[in-house]
Amino acid sequence: MTDKKTLFIDGKEVEFTDEPNLLEVIRKAGMNVPTFCYRPDLTSFGACRMCVVEIEGRGIQSSCTMPPEAGLKVHLNTDRTRRIRKTVLELLLANHDKECLTCEKSGNCELQQYSEEYGIRRIRYPEKPLDEYLPVDDSSPSIVRDPNKCILCGACVRACTEFQGHSVLGFANRGSKTVVQPMNGRPLGQVDCVNCGQCAAVCPTGALTIKSDIENVWNEITNPNKKVVVQMAPATRVAIGEMFGLEPGENSIGKMNAALRRIGFDLVFDTNFSADLTIMEEASEFLSRLKSGENLPLFTSCCPAWVKYLESEHPEMLNHLSSCKSPMSMLSPVLVELVPEQLNIDRENLVVVAIMPCTAKKYECKRPELSKNGRPDTDYVLTTQELGRMIKEAGINFNAIEPERNDSPFGEYSGAGTIFGASGGVAEAAVRTAYEFATNEPLNDVDIKSLRGTSNRCRDIELDLKGTKLVVRVVSTLKEAEKSLKEIKEGKAPFHMLEVMACPGGCINGGGQPRSYDDSKIKGERAEGLYKEDAELPLRKSHFNPSIRKLYNEYLQEPNSHKAHELLHTIYTDKFAGSYKDI
Repeated sequence: MTDKKTLFIDGKEVEFTDEPNLLEVIRKAGMNVPTFCYRPDLTSFGACRMCVVEIEGRGIQSSCTMPPEAGLKVHLNTDRTRRIRKTVLELLLANHDKECLTCEKSGNCELQQYSEEYGIRRIRYPEKPLDEYLPVDDSSPSIVRDPNKCILCGACVRACTEFQGHSVLGFANRGSKTVVQPMNGRPLGQVDCVNCGQCAAVCPTGALTIKSDIENVWNEITNPNKKVVVQMAPATRVAIGEMFGLEPGENSIGKMNAALRRIGFDLVFDTNFSADLTIMEEASEFLSRLKSGENLPLFTSCCPAWVKYLESEHPEMLNHLSSCKSPMSMLSPVLVELVPEQLNIDRENLVVVAIMPCTAKKYECKRPELSKNGRPDTDYVLTTQELGRMIKEAGINFNAIEPERNDSPFGEYSGAGTIFGASGGVAEAAVRTAYEFATNEPLNDVDIKSLRGTSNRCRDIELDLKGTKLVVRVVSTLKEAEKSLKEIKEGKAPFHMLEVMACPGGCINGGGQPRSYDDSKIKGERAEGLYKEDAELPLRKSHFNPSIRKLYNEYLQEPNSHKAHELLHTIYTDKFAGSYKDI
């Protein structure tokens, strides 16, 4: 047991144990100091100097880098600390693009928030000349980079390096000319960015924002000649409510269905349905590989950031990737094939929209492999954040709206489809089905808790398929995935299936989800929301979904059939030597 020690904060005795820094002790005690650069899941940087405190006998210290010590006497809001914070804010604002009213982060910007809290009404320092403003970079399909709003906190640089091991973003130049930019100063769309959006997720200002498709979708909805259908990913239902004051993890799927209809979508479907479809295909593919002994371990292919990473960094390992499309990209071509006949319209008048927790899905829907006759199967991807803005723009009282069911036949799903949104969920869902496909025996304990968790560390489980030893591994973040790839290359990999999600904790913590200071806590609550729905559903295995069975009986025939491969499987491209200019 860790020994408890005490220190004093503004005269109050506070216990601490293994907190990494003074800032965490302060927050644990229910107090607060502002910070731009600190994030609990990233290393301390101490760049912004907003979190300064005054310590008796030690003077001014940054609380994010100061380790707690027994007996310290800490003062949070002295005259000196307040003056330092206000000066920091004024200096940042003097060098900042202050078009707050039209900024994507307006109302959710930490610089804006602290400036209001500290009563900044004038700036005493010369403002940055207009001719020194840098161009906005909108070359990425997922992220817009505005260097004029960057405060050099370094959070994005650390997120890219520490989560993805990729270092796409870095500091360049010196002094007042210092900027954060992609490697070699190239546009973000022309470097090997995987579009995960974690840089935008940790950015405290509008320097990195999600590329919005809201206006495009509104234009389609208001076009009387178009029928607009929508699908929603599992992770969105346990996060959208946060934008309206609900608790993280609260399942708002019924309210989402209702809100989407009020916005004007003609049909509302659930990506959980196609998560079940993915499991039917992927479990069958996995068992086929086990039988042949080829292309093992199998890599899951649901995460577009992970797929792009393999294509650009490890193309020699693409044979390990499942050929299955992601659930989003499975459902969209099914809708394109079947809905026009259902609605008695031409294909050209059908618009398919996906609500995703993921910024990389904006990249995925533009992949040429996921289109037909030059038109993408998924026309637009909106993130959870974007949907929240649309609901507000439509004047919908989200908390008061009565829940509604989604539309048939692509709305029925099992609990296995729901847990896709959490790290380990794809593997757990696959095991539930693959075990029964392989053994013809029921898997009685479907809660495979050893695969669950929101930490980035790898988690392994060993199964017995009638005498065949099977090991499944789960990791999140590409930096952790790289360790498993190294094991494979060295011939030391003990596993047969590898699930990878690029975002820490999985899709629940995707780059398009609502943001908060303590994502480490919130992603656990979101995951619990998904597991709660899974436990409460009458069906918990994908192969028992009656709508899935009907789709195979009437249209697809069987998993991995010719028709299934035509609609539900894809190919990958070696992008190692490419310019990354063309997706």
